[in-house]
Amino acid sequence: MSLKNLSVRNKIPKKYKDKLSNQRINKIYRKFENSFKINNNFIVAVSGGADSLALAFLTKLFAFKNNLNPKYFIVDHKLRKESTDEAFKVKKILKSLNINSHILRVRSKKPQNSIQSFARKKRYDLLFSKCNKLRINNLVLGHHMDDLFENFFLRMIRGSGLKGLVSLGEKTQVKNINLLRPLIQFDKKDLLFISKFVFNFYVDDPSNYEIKFNRIKIRNFIGQLKSIGLDKKKFQLTIENLKRSDKTIRFYVEKNKKINSLMNQRKNKLILKEDFFDNSYEVVFRSLSDLILFMGKKQNPVRGKKIDNIIDKIENKRLFKETLGGCVIKMVNHTIILTKEH
Repeated sequence: MSLKNLSVRNKIPKKYKDKLSNQRINKIYRKFENSFKINNNFIVAVSGGADSLALAFLTKLFAFKNNLNPKYFIVDHKLRKESTDEAFKVKKILKSLNINSHILRVRSKKPQNSIQSFARKKRYDLLFSKCNKLRINNLVLGHHMDDLFENFFLRMIRGSGLKGLVSLGEKTQVKNINLLRPLIQFDKKDLLFISKFVFNFYVDDPSNYEIKFNRIKIRNFIGQLKSIGLDKKKFQLTIENLKRSDKTIRFYVEKNKKINSLMNQRKNKLILKEDFFDNSYEVVFRSLSDLILFMGKKQNPVRGKKIDNIIDKIENKRLFKETLGGCVIKMVNHTIILTKEH
C-alpha cells in the first residue's frame, strides 16, 4: 500500500471505517465518490430526513478522505411544535458521527397558504446568507431520484417548458451560488438504508402524508404509475434525452446573444439586431429573458407570460416602450433597445 493511501485511511475515524465495512454502504459510497467532483469547501443542508442524513454521512466521509472542512446547517422552520426538538436531536445524532452542525431558525410567522413554498424560500434565504457570510459558493442538497421525477410532474402541471421540466439537475447556479445535488441519481431506498444503518434514526415529517400539498399528490400519482409498470430507469432515460435537447437549445441561445446583441458601454444600453428574432421561438424567448435579467439586475427572471407578450408586440410592430424586469424596452425602426430602468 502506498504512503498516500495509508495516510487517507488513517484520516478516517474508526466509526466510519466500521460503517464502510458493510458491502452495501461501501458500494453506495463508491458511487457517490465518483459523482461528487469537488475540491474546495462546501455547505451541506440537513433537514433530518433520511436523504439529508445519508448526505451528511457521505459528504463527511468524502471530506475526511479529501482533507476538506464542510459546514453543516439544520433549518428549523418552526412550522410544527416538534420542529425545534427535532432539530436538536438531529444535531446530537450528527455529533455522534463527528459532524458538527448549527441550527438556523426561521423567524417569520407561519403563513395561512402556500406553506411549502414559504418554507422552501425561507430555507434557501438562510442557507444563501450563510454561504455569503462564510464566502463558500457551494451548497450541497439532498435531492434524489424521486425528487427528480416529482419535480418533472410538478413542472408539467404548471405548464413549464423544456427548461423547467429538466430544471432539477446535478448542478445549477442561483445568486452566484452553486447548488449541488450529488444524490440525484440515487434511489430513495439506498438513502433510507444508510440512515437506518448508520444513524438508526431519521425524521419522518408528517407533511409528507398530507394530500393537500401538490407534491404529495404527485408522489401518490407516481406510486400509481409504478403499479402499472412505470420503469424508473426508462423514465430517467427520457429526462436525460430531454436534457440533451435543452443543452442544444442553450447552445443556440448563447450564440444568438453573442452574435445578435451589442452592448454600448458608454450609454449603458443593449441593442438587439433584427436577426435576434429570426430564430426559433424558444431560442428568442430564452435569449430575451436572459438579457432582461442581465440588464435589469433583478434576482429572478421575468415570468414567461410577460416575455410572451413582449415578443408578440415586437413581432407585430406594436412595441413602443415597455418596462419589464427593471428594464426599459424600446423599438427604434427594426431595432430593440434595452436600458436599465431608473
